[in-house]
Amino acid sequence: YTMQRVYPIGRIFVAPWYTLWLRKMKGMENLPKPPFIIASNHASYYETMLYHCTISLKLETKIHALVNGNYWRYLIPRIVLNSTDQIPIDVSKTKKSIKNNEKALEKAAKYLKKGDIILIFPEGHRSKDGNLQKAKTGVARLALLSKAPVVPIGVKNSEKVMPRGSLIPRFARCDVKIGKSLIFNNDKSLEEITRKIMNSIAKLVDKKYPY
Repeated sequence: YTMQRVYPIGRIFVAPWYTLWLRKMKGMENLPKPPFIIASNHASYYETMLYHCTISLKLETKIHALVNGNYWRYLIPRIVLNSTDQIPIDVSKTKKSIKNNEKALEKAAKYLKKGDIILIFPEGHRSKDGNLQKAKTGVARLALLSKAPVVPIGVKNSEKVMPRGSLIPRFARCDVKIGKSLIFNNDKSLEEITRKIMNSIAKLVDKKYPY
């Protein structure tokens, strides 16, 4: 399918407006042919649609993000998330959440098998100060489950575009660097794989990952 069918409204109305806050995106040549997993740092709300408005349109491939399931509680976000086939993650930290999130990763793996792209923010939540937070192992689990390559992407200054608590973009612009894809097998632990991905992101944003 083409992006005109996938995001017809987004291509015309959202992407041109959204990318006004993007100064430059380097490393597009590092993107492999889909399917692959995008692993990005997460310092502001700005990243949530950034890749849908850039990489998705460039490759004409749908992106499915793993998203905090609490957003499905609200009508408009629920309509948007369901209509674009995003994947809810259960953040309740209960016994049931483990099973729910296993199903979410299985669903993500099915989308990858179809040839789509999965977006994960390994930190699981937005950084309070722009520094990298300790990542969860979901990205490593999906990489091993799907055998899909992981593309590390670093975004600099997005916390200046939309600081925590802000719903309206400020007069600032961010920069994006796309790293070379990483392929993993079962000879490394989930923690080792997660650390390697996060260290790759850290280099792209000139920060350290101390975990």
